[in-house]
Amino acid sequence: MANINELFGCMVFDSQVMQERLPKDIFRQVKKTREEGVPLTREVADVVANAMKDWAIEKGVTHFAHWFQPMTGVTAEKHDSFISPTDNDKVIMEFSGKELIRSEPDASSFPSGGLRSTFEARGYTAWDPTANAFIKDGILCIPTIFCSYTGEALDKKTPLMRSLEALNIHAMRILRLFGHTEVKRIATTVGPEQEYFLIDRKVAAKRRDITFTGRTLFGAMPPKGQELDDHYFGVVKSRVSEYMKDLDESLWRLGILAKTKHNEAAPSQHELAPIFCAGNIAADHNQLTMELMKKIAEKHSMKCLLHEKPFAGVNGSGKHDNWSICTDTGINLLDPGKRPHDNLQFLVFLCAVLKAVDEYQDLLRMAVATAGNDHRLGAAEAPPAIISVFLGSELTEVLESIEKSSDYISRKKEIMETGGVDALPNFVKDTTDRNRTSPFAFTGNKFEFRMPGASLSISGPNFLLNTAVAEALSQFADVLENRGDMPFDQAVLQLLQDTIRAHKRIIFNGNNYGEEWVKEAERRGLCNYRTAPEALPAFVAEKNLKLFEKHHILSRDEARSRYEINLDNYSKVLNIEGMTMLEMVHRDILPAVTEYIGTLAKTAGAKKQVCPAASCETEEALIKKLSELSASLYELAGELEKNIAAAKLVEEKQSQAECYRDTVLSKMEQVRIVADEMEVHMPREVWPLPSYGDLLFSIQ
Repeated sequence: MANINELFGCMVFDSQVMQERLPKDIFRQVKKTREEGVPLTREVADVVANAMKDWAIEKGVTHFAHWFQPMTGVTAEKHDSFISPTDNDKVIMEFSGKELIRSEPDASSFPSGGLRSTFEARGYTAWDPTANAFIKDGILCIPTIFCSYTGEALDKKTPLMRSLEALNIHAMRILRLFGHTEVKRIATTVGPEQEYFLIDRKVAAKRRDITFTGRTLFGAMPPKGQELDDHYFGVVKSRVSEYMKDLDESLWRLGILAKTKHNEAAPSQHELAPIFCAGNIAADHNQLTMELMKKIAEKHSMKCLLHEKPFAGVNGSGKHDNWSICTDTGINLLDPGKRPHDNLQFLVFLCAVLKAVDEYQDLLRMAVATAGNDHRLGAAEAPPAIISVFLGSELTEVLESIEKSSDYISRKKEIMETGGVDALPNFVKDTTDRNRTSPFAFTGNKFEFRMPGASLSISGPNFLLNTAVAEALSQFADVLENRGDMPFDQAVLQLLQDTIRAHKRIIFNGNNYGEEWVKEAERRGLCNYRTAPEALPAFVAEKNLKLFEKHHILSRDEARSRYEINLDNYSKVLNIEGMTMLEMVHRDILPAVTEYIGTLAKTAGAKKQVCPAASCETEEALIKKLSELSASLYELAGELEKNIAAAKLVEEKQSQAECYRDTVLSKMEQVRIVADEMEVHMPREVWPLPSYGDLLFSIQ
């Protein structure tokens, strides 16, 4: 490996490169844009574009692309070369500010939720100067937003950037009240922990379900799964270690702060965690991380699965979204400090988050609602569908003392003794435990939103969280700015008391998996949307539409388009899965079972010929069992085919999604039960699909 300091960011047109290559006045204007949001002029863009082109050409680049994040959930790019013709039939390499600022991909070919008709093809990508350009696969990639000809957002990034601006405006109002005149800008910092599975590529290629859907639609559990907990934090296999090393280097070249890597709980499951960075940049980096995970796995003859539940019966994969709010002066506004009960500023921001999560719990649940995540939520280290906040005992006691106007007795730091062995150090114990069953947990100086699925873009959860918190801070600022003659500290305490009383129902520090919590949450009036079709209508609930409009995040049309896109995606995913299941039943499983039944019959007949007294009970029992299962599977597959056909005919999107959930998905589960039972009674060499054991333990 090259020197890491030289390697890191070597493929990024970052601040250091700009400072070296741009005139001082131009660099100052770019820096001001990044730090204060001041727009760039066309003249500045021309200079930046030329420097960017020269830098890229020096690294062997011939093409550039506007890199954007449409509503497909993945990234998109269209490559254009730097060449321009000259009068003497030669070419020169050019790149203008106009080309840097704007490009024009086809807007009608991406999901738009009705915002674009087929004949309305024009759309624009616009440069995001707050994000660094980078070189990927020999292409200069320029991060951009994506909008329609009439200005509607068609991507994941635009509402995220709008929400960051809204949060900045209202958080700054609060900080000004606390006397912070030195702070110029506030932003979120985000660190998304990414879980994933690695399996052997040749083994995976024999499974059509993995190829078409990213998950297994069939599979009986092997004798050993994750019961022994021996994979979690275990020794990384050499083949996986080489992959992780390659992945780290590739990410570091792109300036992505890959920090932690380890084995996760399920066999073949792993995790990568980055160091926190600005929320907008973190979203870009996570999209690149997922892309590189898949690409580098192919180089190592493996397949990377980012589905939320690729294997039934073992842990699924999430993306734990660690979120905080920081100032440009380096203050973490969610850091309680040594005396959180005396830290009024921290308590205001903490209570703003509680208020936001409580009032917009439906939006946060909707933010993670996908067909894949429906399989994951509710067990095996994945939180349930009920939104609640874990604060831990210390902060909960602080808020209770504020609510009751009682004195808070500060907890003393306890020393954790390590068993009386002199050589082992004692250390200071945290004042509160962690809760891995909580969907939204405070973890020291940040919140960890554990609900997003592994394949999800973090832009969605973060723009909704940012917007909800911006609204809470806006209301707080209104109260404090209009407090009249009331002393500021007294007004803050009154605000905190009112907020805690109104929203303490969202705090839950117990076991989120317990059935008693489901009943308690219902008693508290919390939402429990178990499936995506239940959760998605929150996008167009009137209170949420007003929230989006107030903070200029989404227009009503933009919000409705996202609602339609998500519903459509849910139905299409289940349709693909259902059709894949039918193909595997009819072309793989039933032919193999029928052939094996014939083999058993021939074996029984041969035994009788050689020895009429020989027992054929085993063959006869298997023939009977598999014949009954085959008949049942064939019948269920026929019903599934009819259910898919009927669901396709439902025109209204919400009704269609519910139809797929209630008829197609439920029938798929019945088909799977029968097929998995067949697998148990079939010889390994005859069963047409690699088993769960083959897949989960394919990398040795």
